[in-house]
Amino acid sequence: MSISSKVDQLHLQARGNRWLYLFAIFNRVALAAGFISSGMVKILGERFTALSVNHPMGNYLEALYHTGYYYTVIGVMQVTAAVLLLFSRTAILGAVIYFPIILNICILSLSVRFEGSFVSSPLMVFANLYLLCWYYHKWKYILPFNRAFIENELPKWKDLSSKFPTRFFAGVVGTVTLVMLIFFFGYDIMPRNTSRDCKEQCEDSANPRACDDFCDCIHKEGQPLEKCLEAYDQAN
Repeated sequence: MSISSKVDQLHLQARGNRWLYLFAIFNRVALAAGFISSGMVKILGERFTALSVNHPMGNYLEALYHTGYYYTVIGVMQVTAAVLLLFSRTAILGAVIYFPIILNICILSLSVRFEGSFVSSPLMVFANLYLLCWYYHKWKYILPFNRAFIENELPKWKDLSSKFPTRFFAGVVGTVTLVMLIFFFGYDIMPRNTSRDCKEQCEDSANPRACDDFCDCIHKEGQPLEKCLEAYDQAN
């Protein structure tokens, strides 16, 4: 059996399950809701957060805010992707537009350890990937496979299986749990959103003084995260 046939068979199996069908709709609505609000803020020309410019993410967002129409265009693309996701005929286009935007947000959030989207952005990336896989039959033609997938082969709603995909949703729960664990225990120290929040973690720190200095380095001195982390590591 060719690679194309194997992938098509797996895709058809997934598309034949009612629970996975509903999960795709849930992801579409959830992703759309996430971008409509944040996109409209940019379109209306408002600041996205109230973070201090000394904070790594606050510094980035403040600079982004002052880019003028580039800031607005990002908002327009976010809202466009969100609206497209809400309609089944255009959902695949919405997912394609959505993916590079949310992937960029995810990498940014992880790189500056921004707790505001540290958990949500990776989960949104996974949700977006699920939708891209769900609409595989729409975009598979760009792949170097020999056999074309016939969309008419997709089962109708009345023919969908009602068997609950336990292993799949166990994997979903496991993924969410793993992201949460990385957020809470993956790093020795986080900049948090304010100096006060940052210093709350110093009580349980192995070196409270180094932790305090790290928080001051971020929130009072406005130094780059990498420089503050380097000083923190040297003090431990």
